[in-house]
Amino acid sequence: MNEPTPPETNTFYPTTLSLKGRRAVVVGGTRGLGSAVIDRLADAGAQVLSVGRTPARRTRVDGTIEVDVTDPVSAGKIARAADDAGGVDFVVHVAGGSSSPGGGHATMTDAHWYDEPALNLMSAVRIDRALVPLLFANGAGAIVHVGSIQGRMPLYDGTLGYAAAKAALRTYSKGLANELAPRGIRVNTVSPGGIQSDGALDLARRIAAARDVNEQEGMTVVMDSLGGIPAGRLAPASEIADVIGFVVADAAASMTGHDVIVDGGTVKTT
Repeated sequence: MNEPTPPETNTFYPTTLSLKGRRAVVVGGTRGLGSAVIDRLADAGAQVLSVGRTPARRTRVDGTIEVDVTDPVSAGKIARAADDAGGVDFVVHVAGGSSSPGGGHATMTDAHWYDEPALNLMSAVRIDRALVPLLFANGAGAIVHVGSIQGRMPLYDGTLGYAAAKAALRTYSKGLANELAPRGIRVNTVSPGGIQSDGALDLARRIAAARDVNEQEGMTVVMDSLGGIPAGRLAPASEIADVIGFVVADAAASMTGHDVIVDGGTVKTT
């Protein structure tokens, strides 16, 4: 009796979607969406350096740069490691999140207002500044900033600072796109809505704690605050990663300065 043929481990991508031979830096590739992005890029043939405070888990990385991206010196370390690895063709900024308490603006201290942009905006600004010369050296490349629909639909309860930082990230991304396009570098933002992730659960828990309700009720608050999700579910991280994989590929060569929303229909107009 013949043994069954094992499934293919790599998905075939046509030429315009293939990333074979390309070199990527994924900032925030330790877990969740970052891990999904690394796997998607590797599936398409890219060599990937993961940046995070800890090594990436269950992903096919070619190297790990262990730094805290909120530390101003981290950008230089990332650039040196990328240069030593042979350069970079595209950069994906996934790092982000919120640690502010629930309860609205009055619960946020000055420290919260400094911390949220430090992670969600300034880390990308510094790393871009350090890596763009490497992209210029190739004569072409792409940068993707992972934003959030909260940049358009801010939630006051627990993530107001995060939402403000993501709105600023979108504006920065658009300006950078206009600056770099003549040099062959495309810059886009991909803004997810609700993602099936530990971060979404953590937000629900924080809101639940602030309101003295259970975790499921906290998640209901999150969903309701977004105005509902017509698709009826949070998106798996792999679906967001697929969009990012398209945006960095040659198939999206005319896309720059865009904010690509992936939210199951939550944002009704843009």
